[in-house]
Amino acid sequence: MSVGLVSAAYISAAVLFILSLGGLSGQESAKRAVWYGIVGMALAVVATVFGPGIGNWFLLIVCMAAGSVIGYYVANRVQMTEMPQLVAALHSFVGLAAVFIGFNAEMEMNAVAALQAAGDTQALAALEGFAQKVAGKDQAEITVLMIEVFLGVFIGAVTFTGSVIAFGKLAGKVTSSAKKLPGGHMLNAGAAALSLILLIVYMQTGAGWTLLLMSVLALFIGYHLIMGIGGADMPVVVSMLNSYSGWAAAAIGFSLENDLLIVTGALVGSSGAILSYIMCKAMNRSFISVILGGFGGPSGAQQEIEGEQIAIDADGVASALEDADSVIIVPGYGMAVAQAQGSISELTRRLRGKGKEVRFAIHPVAGRLPGHMNVLLAEAKVPYDIVLEMDEINEDFPTTDVVIVVGSNDIVNPAAQEDPNSPIAGMPVLEVWKAKQVFVSKRGQGTGYSGIENPLFYKENTRMFYGDAKASVDALLQKLS
Repeated sequence: MSVGLVSAAYISAAVLFILSLGGLSGQESAKRAVWYGIVGMALAVVATVFGPGIGNWFLLIVCMAAGSVIGYYVANRVQMTEMPQLVAALHSFVGLAAVFIGFNAEMEMNAVAALQAAGDTQALAALEGFAQKVAGKDQAEITVLMIEVFLGVFIGAVTFTGSVIAFGKLAGKVTSSAKKLPGGHMLNAGAAALSLILLIVYMQTGAGWTLLLMSVLALFIGYHLIMGIGGADMPVVVSMLNSYSGWAAAAIGFSLENDLLIVTGALVGSSGAILSYIMCKAMNRSFISVILGGFGGPSGAQQEIEGEQIAIDADGVASALEDADSVIIVPGYGMAVAQAQGSISELTRRLRGKGKEVRFAIHPVAGRLPGHMNVLLAEAKVPYDIVLEMDEINEDFPTTDVVIVVGSNDIVNPAAQEDPNSPIAGMPVLEVWKAKQVFVSKRGQGTGYSGIENPLFYKENTRMFYGDAKASVDALLQKLS
């Protein structure tokens, strides 16, 4: 495949990626957008594999086949509830790939430098691919290349360990609470400052040990940064790591002089950063605070909660629904865990069949991944027009007869408004407690993922509908004709 044809394929792939990102902004266009991304990536892979300077065909085919089989197996095995941790795991692969490519580029530069020092013109003339590009650069261009490699490895290493810790927190294998080593943020700042010094030394000497030591420091920064972020901010962390993986790819794209990798990395990096910023605004969080590992935030004793949690059975909830004219359903991660979206959809159909107004209230960070609830409800055939964002529906709770909260905690927690010392103080929440009656479907009396107690469960107009969400809604369906 000629260079011109490869360039045309890269431009087409980049356009498809842009269309894919644009289409993901709406539920109705998201499916088409995914196909844009699939076709764009397939085009990019084919153009790269059959482009000039590619060799080792047997090894390449074996690796691609192995990766395809593993990817297919994992995609079929992973449940929707496990998608957030899968995304975090995939981010770690991007970071690790950037580290490996960076070290390979360093070895190639050293090999070319050795040939140039020995004056082996025959061997230099036989060079191909990346090594050939390195041999044709002057010292200023080599210095720029070293900076690109250094940054690519640094961002990639931070992304790798940060994504591994995010995966562990989302999968429940690592504590969801914020944990820092003695010294806290000064450790991160010290490691970053030392990495900058190592960059200067690397540019002046080209010593490989500086790249290796920086990698160790970057791996620590990624680990300690994400460990310092609590469970309430994990949706932001996932999109933030997505941004990091994009910038790592872009930095390596500059090193390899691959235009598509630069464009794609920039698209992923910028879109991830914008999404993180939007989510921070939705949670009333400081963007800088979150990306620095939970720097700042409320401190002090949280308010004591008075009262008790009062349980209700399916008969009581059914009776209230029969008398209600307006119902709002608030889905959360508990619905995803119980796979209750199908039962919720059936409940919605029956209530609407009785002439009742039924709508869904979606918080921007409901679940553990942006858009998590929207995907589940779309999968269950819930009409798009009754699924509303927080800003569209929050003012309607005071005039709503019944609110059903399914597996949500932090996004309906009044402590965000009432307790200045709460870890979620100032975070915009769905004001469900203003409705006439609130029923909370929950497994037990424990706290949510972030470990924050919820005063909503103790309010006079709230009743706890204990049990597995799917089993509880199925029992409720039996009571409704």
